[in-house]
Amino acid sequence: MRLRRYEYNPILKPKPENYWESVNVFNPSVVYDHGLFHLLYRAMGADGISRIGYAVSTDGFNFFRFDKPVFTPKRILEPRGCEDPRVVKIENSYYMTYTAYSEKGMRIGLASTDNFINWQRHEFEWPEMNNKNATLFPEKIDGKYVLLHRPMDKEPMGIWIAYSDNLTEWYGQREIMAPRGKETWESRKIGAGAPPIRTDKGWLLIYHGVDEDEVYRLGAAIFCLDDPSKLLYRYPEPILEPETYYELRGEVPRVVFACGACEVRNKYYIYYGGADRVICVATIDTEEILGEDISIPTC
Repeated sequence: MRLRRYEYNPILKPKPENYWESVNVFNPSVVYDHGLFHLLYRAMGADGISRIGYAVSTDGFNFFRFDKPVFTPKRILEPRGCEDPRVVKIENSYYMTYTAYSEKGMRIGLASTDNFINWQRHEFEWPEMNNKNATLFPEKIDGKYVLLHRPMDKEPMGIWIAYSDNLTEWYGQREIMAPRGKETWESRKIGAGAPPIRTDKGWLLIYHGVDEDEVYRLGAAIFCLDDPSKLLYRYPEPILEPETYYELRGEVPRVVFACGACEVRNKYYIYYGGADRVICVATIDTEEILGEDISIPTC
């Protein structure tokens, strides 16, 4: 099972005339709503600061992008940048988790919007530790908000879960999926990629895995709908790995890194950064990734 790259990748490249995205555009998230693909992406200019850009599309491939960033760093909270957005729609609001980068390290940031242009930051109480790859589930589960994240000070670096009643205070943190053993494609570390997608077989999670040679690949796993801490199935092989020139050469070579995926007309669209330089998309039919030949236990 492999993702199919769009033949005209990359779909977005750095834009030299825009100072804030003149060097790199990468690690996009997506929400499909009311017939539109809303893309939020990480962008960098010559100053090395990450900002969040916005683009919109009717077909998922051809995007109109805004000339100004829609989310910029706050001097006190994240003076070194806002990185790797992951966006979900919960009820009537869009929530974006992102990596807030400062001199103290990396922490989880949270903001919300109803139009993708104007954003409100939210208080996010969290232990003092480096943390990233945070994404919310797109709905409450058993009345709770659920978050996936990856503490960077824990070994091995795996995927953790946390719960909240109010999106501010979090509890129940524990690891739910660890890297595989040595000499595998995900031996060094793993992290949540796109926000989980609800399916008939469970929550589908597209995640990234990193090997000892620092090659980033994409994998897939399925978690229980009622108890998302329970791993039901883990695809044995990567579903996408660096192979093309735009994935092998860039700011960071040999990287495919997804922060967004959506289901539209029985097909999954997975949006990813290629070599930390450009934005790409790949697709797969839902029946292919959730085929009947996959044996998934009940929760």
